[in-house]
Amino acid sequence: MIMIKRGDQLGESYRRQITGVLVRGFAEDFAFFSTDPEQLTAAFEHMLLMQRFVVALVDGEPAAIASVTSGDQECFAPRLSEFRRHPGFRHGTISYLVVRSQFLGAPDEARDGLAEIAFVATAPAYQGRGVGTALMEHLVALPGYDEFVLRDIKDTNAPALGLYRKFGFTEYRRRPVRFARRAGFNHYLSLRLGKV
Repeated sequence: MIMIKRGDQLGESYRRQITGVLVRGFAEDFAFFSTDPEQLTAAFEHMLLMQRFVVALVDGEPAAIASVTSGDQECFAPRLSEFRRHPGFRHGTISYLVVRSQFLGAPDEARDGLAEIAFVATAPAYQGRGVGTALMEHLVALPGYDEFVLRDIKDTNAPALGLYRKFGFTEYRRRPVRFARRAGFNHYLSLRLGKV
């Protein structure tokens, strides 16, 4: 059975597990910081704003996550001291600056009633079992929003794009990637869904 809860409803004891789902779901994107999932989890867990994360649990275990923000809300609050403590002073400082520049900031179209869904990830053991679908069903049914956006999804991420399109999300922006050959994909896609 799949149960959906907000991170802060689960409590601090779930923080590390939720961060682990995030780290494994975005391992390729986080490789700059480290390729060691345990080190990444240790470095990142402090910065999750638990009230902004929604978690799908299977038998009490975090199986899929996503952040939901609106207006100028953030889902992360990185601290320089924590980054320096885990990857080390120099690499930690650079990592902190990258996180601030790449992961913080509201979409240009931010407004009341518009929710940004981000950092959607399913733990490898639960992929293909309907957990991501259950999580998305919950998210798009959240009250108080008339529109949802998903920003900067790699054009090669067919499973995620297929899931979002199944819910009616449509592309509204396509941003080319610098050094696409080295990156392994050509564009970042942004999608939106309006409630009827």
